[in-house]
Amino acid sequence: MKLSARDRTPGARRLAACTLLALGGLIASAAPPALAAPAAPAPAALAPSALAAPDIPLANVKAHLSQFSSIAAANGGNRAHGRTGYKASLEYVKAKLDAAGFTTSVQQFTASGATGYNLIADWPGGDPNSVLMAGSHLDSVSSGAGINDNGSGSAAVLETALAVSRAQLQPTKHLRFAWWGAEELGLLGSKHYVNNLPATERAKVSGYLNFDMIGSPNPGYFVYDDDPAIEKTFKDYFTGIGVPTEIETEGDGRSDHAPFKSAGIPVGGLFTGASNTKTSAQAQKWGGTAGQAFDRCYHSSCDGTANINDTALDRNSDAAAHAIWTLGTEPAVPPGDVYENTTDVSIPDNGAAVTSTITVSGRTGNAPATLKAGVDITHTWRGDLVVDLVAPDGTAYRLKSSSSNDSADNVIATYTVNASAEVANGDWKLRVQDVAAQDTGRINGWKLTF
Repeated sequence: MKLSARDRTPGARRLAACTLLALGGLIASAAPPALAAPAAPAPAALAPSALAAPDIPLANVKAHLSQFSSIAAANGGNRAHGRTGYKASLEYVKAKLDAAGFTTSVQQFTASGATGYNLIADWPGGDPNSVLMAGSHLDSVSSGAGINDNGSGSAAVLETALAVSRAQLQPTKHLRFAWWGAEELGLLGSKHYVNNLPATERAKVSGYLNFDMIGSPNPGYFVYDDDPAIEKTFKDYFTGIGVPTEIETEGDGRSDHAPFKSAGIPVGGLFTGASNTKTSAQAQKWGGTAGQAFDRCYHSSCDGTANINDTALDRNSDAAAHAIWTLGTEPAVPPGDVYENTTDVSIPDNGAAVTSTITVSGRTGNAPATLKAGVDITHTWRGDLVVDLVAPDGTAYRLKSSSSNDSADNVIATYTVNASAEVANGDWKLRVQDVAAQDTGRINGWKLTF
């Protein structure tokens, strides 16, 4: 996981906003070999909504971690960008996926004077216009093998993909899995992927699930709070096994979900903690040691196979499969009616809230429980912004809170709101306030989808 602090100086912020990786081309992979006979085919008569996720074998996930450890040991002790250990890790994952019947491709880019690689794996079938993605960064820092950061997420995503193959899953959505390069240098691999997706292809991605550090030795159970539907899917799993969760804040926006979120794609994910200290309340809730970091070996040479909590890795791997099965096999939702306001509204710097209004008429009853609010805001530091959807009766639904860690530009996102208690007809408002100094922006437009 890549973490950094916010620099409030305008010069430094402009420099950070303008830093881009060099763009490379695509390396097409060889065609995958024929798929072996499935071990546990899904019953053809079973409705998609009835499909339950399989248990992900912990032994299989740990076997992948052992391979990553051996690869690092044979390649200078790490699996970092531009090093032979990273390429060997990618080749290991790709071979597993090819043998399981995935269509794989390797995407190339250049960063810090070295060639980087993303690995993309598509499972056949599903709606090509509704793509569910799951991913993790495959690179380590140069100081160690990176078994928790982020062999843990990479191994869990790999084994979940292999479980899809074993089950011969027939999802309603198209499933795509990804392993990112150069995350530790600033999310460079995932940024390259998102930046090079045509707008039409971005629009097809219904959600991206991120798994970065999910086996910390003194673990917490943290869930991203970005997309409500994805967040609920993960929380439902942990509630079902009696494990309380907290909202992930330590590395908010500092892993590979950030480029997807900035592009307006719904995101979510899991995390077990890095260098922050576990509190007494958290230790009482989850076990472990209060006053100690969630991962004392974060970005260190001791991040090896001994730096993994098996229970956390097992639970989070199963949660990943639960999300893929739940979100990937849910019935398709037909398109709804769209109401839109495209009038620009300036947002004053550190000033009063401004609003943009959409009038909804001609409908009967209440708004849906899955009301979609699509927001297009240009702003030079999105962390300054508080964004609310205000119903006709004045009830406010928080879409986005301000955060000093949210350092990207612009808010281009679609939020899902349970507005079933609200009458559909009336004046709906998008309310935006800049609560900190030095940056300006505007509402370019927004829309409601019923």
